[in-house]
Amino acid sequence: MTKRGKASSAREFPSRDDVAAFIRGRNGEVNKREIAHAFKLGPGDRHALNRLLDALAEDGVIAPQAGRDKRGGGALPAVGVVEVVRIDEDGEAIAFPAAWRGKGPAPHIRIAADRRGGLAPGIGERVLARLEQDGAGYVARVMKRIEARPRSVIGVFRAEKSGGWLEPTDKRLKTNFPIAAGDTGDAAEGELVLCETRPPSRGGGPAAAVVREVIGHIDAPRAASLIAIHTHGIPTDFTDEAVAQAESAEPAPMGARLDLRDVPLVTIDGADARDFDDAVWAAPDDDPENPGGWHLRVAIADVAWYVRPGDALDRCAYERGNSVYFPDRVVPMLPEALSNGLCSLRPDEERACLAVDIRIDAEGRKRRHVFHRAMMRSAVRLTYEAVQAARDAGGKPADALPDGLMDALYGAYAALHIQREQRGTVDLDLPERRAVMTEDGRIERIEARPRYDSHRLIEEFMICANVCAAETLESLRQPCMYRVHDEPAPDRLVALRRFLETLGYNLGGGQAVRPRHFAQLLKKVAGTPRAHAVNDAVLRSQAQAVYSPDNLGHFGLALRRYAHFTSPIRRYSDLLVHRALITGLKLGAGGLERNAAERFTEAGEHISGTERRAMMAERDTMDRLVAAWMEQHIGAEFSGRISGVERFGIFVRLDETGADGLLPASALGPERLRFDRARNMLSGRGATYRLGDAIRVRLAEAAPVTGGLLFAPARDGGGSGGQSRGRKAPGKGPGPQRPRGKPRRGGGR
Repeated sequence: MTKRGKASSAREFPSRDDVAAFIRGRNGEVNKREIAHAFKLGPGDRHALNRLLDALAEDGVIAPQAGRDKRGGGALPAVGVVEVVRIDEDGEAIAFPAAWRGKGPAPHIRIAADRRGGLAPGIGERVLARLEQDGAGYVARVMKRIEARPRSVIGVFRAEKSGGWLEPTDKRLKTNFPIAAGDTGDAAEGELVLCETRPPSRGGGPAAAVVREVIGHIDAPRAASLIAIHTHGIPTDFTDEAVAQAESAEPAPMGARLDLRDVPLVTIDGADARDFDDAVWAAPDDDPENPGGWHLRVAIADVAWYVRPGDALDRCAYERGNSVYFPDRVVPMLPEALSNGLCSLRPDEERACLAVDIRIDAEGRKRRHVFHRAMMRSAVRLTYEAVQAARDAGGKPADALPDGLMDALYGAYAALHIQREQRGTVDLDLPERRAVMTEDGRIERIEARPRYDSHRLIEEFMICANVCAAETLESLRQPCMYRVHDEPAPDRLVALRRFLETLGYNLGGGQAVRPRHFAQLLKKVAGTPRAHAVNDAVLRSQAQAVYSPDNLGHFGLALRRYAHFTSPIRRYSDLLVHRALITGLKLGAGGLERNAAERFTEAGEHISGTERRAMMAERDTMDRLVAAWMEQHIGAEFSGRISGVERFGIFVRLDETGADGLLPASALGPERLRFDRARNMLSGRGATYRLGDAIRVRLAEAAPVTGGLLFAPARDGGGSGGQSRGRKAPGKGPGPQRPRGKPRRGGGR
């Protein structure tokens, strides 16, 4: 046997978990060649790798086992309609279910070869197929072809003499679409276009595309958010009926509303806020039986007065589920005439509201509360930055603010914070990044979003009001759209505990884990070199918060009952809570429709989905903006921290911008690094790379179209956390493969 053969036989073949983690890390944009290269597999491993990949979804989501997938999805039926989305490098068609109602991403399906020798379906074709589990995956056997429907695809037009081709921005679509000379729609090279796909010809040709709309150049300002809007299917146009209804709306009458117009309620929002739907006020409680206590008022725009169940505005709002906020634009849940007009709590303008009066004691315990339908007039519009600056300087953020109001607001906040500490909430220290844009929509800089006590003040007031809403609806036996956050899954807790043990930390001491145990852990690591790693690990262990009429409590906030009440301009869930309060408290028109409770389960699933859609669109936009910003710095070196470790490489988060990217193991040198999953560590004879370690990297590639970043070791060696022991990393970066999509590690709330 040759030395080469011995090395091959001794090589450890990657496990399913290793390959799944690698695919997730590249956000699904990976082929077999890349996998083989990452794990140093040879030609003799091809069949074993094919069998392993049959058991995994192509984008890193493990396909359903025994009728369920590992991320909470549902079983596929024995027979169903599937749509082909791409052809892999082996010529096999990969499909998605045409209608997917399960939780999480839809499972990928491999189309089996036609035993009768017929042509395999092409991209865009829909087929009725018999679906069978094949190991841990799904295989579809075509029963009948269904007439393909045109599908919209957004991408970048690449010109050629014979027409051109479309480079899709959707990470799931790896195949480019040819565009005939007569179908280019006068698109020019590099322009962002919206296309309609045509099914492949019966002769077996590829699916083609026809340009329907030229959106703009890929390098133009605001292109990133346009891509996200189209990719995620976010509705942008209101119906004519909804717009007319909003524009013709009249201010709500005073009627039997409580008059709060002389109460100096104030709004406190970010400097770039587009709408103002909550206002606050506080004063010392004058009840002698509550010494040191506080009287709070939280007033929220009365959207339910203007948006009634089943009307045109309601139908549009339900479809959207929530507003979507990008650095350069907002896609609102309601037309501007309401979101920035009658439902925006502008200073010195009368506005209808739902208000809650709350009394708390000196340690933030709620004594009682009551809801009112009211009329208010905001005293002043404040920003977080101005409030914090005034607080630090011992002054007032605005002359119009009554003396003592800021002291009262901060006094009430201090009391509420005591309760937060006593509950033991899971407060993760994970800085957000933001793109600061110029007036013409270009990126000026990427920076960490500041976090002030003024932010926390409003957050605590809103949490308190949300708890009041949930408690009131429960006491009235009204349907409630709870905001639920389940406790972490057992397998995630096991993985987290194993990792923490390698750092010398213990979670819960063997007890059933409660929020306070996470709070104690996070306090213990605060300010230490491992703080970043522990916060990331805790985040990955958490369940995702969703909307549901079934109360599971809110684990992260350590609350038994919790609902969203404070933002009905931008969240449909809050509008449902307002309607339920109006109905239960008999506050007049605009309550729930008859039998509304029967539809709350479906509504909860729908708005949980639109929330996830918005989060993905916002995240993808930020990824593309960061990649566009970083593209000018290719070759430059940056400081960062290792935010993830896998067999195939390490994820690095840059200190300055918070940008994430992948540093492949293959770029760290010729030797095979040992991967220790329990310790989250890659190590070799020359260097050790551990989660949370500081590291210097060089930017090798940036892909603004999809938001991917690829790093190489810094030219001084790229050692991490002082663990490098003299080994020189290669100066050459990764190969020419451009990243399609930001590498991700999964997890998150």
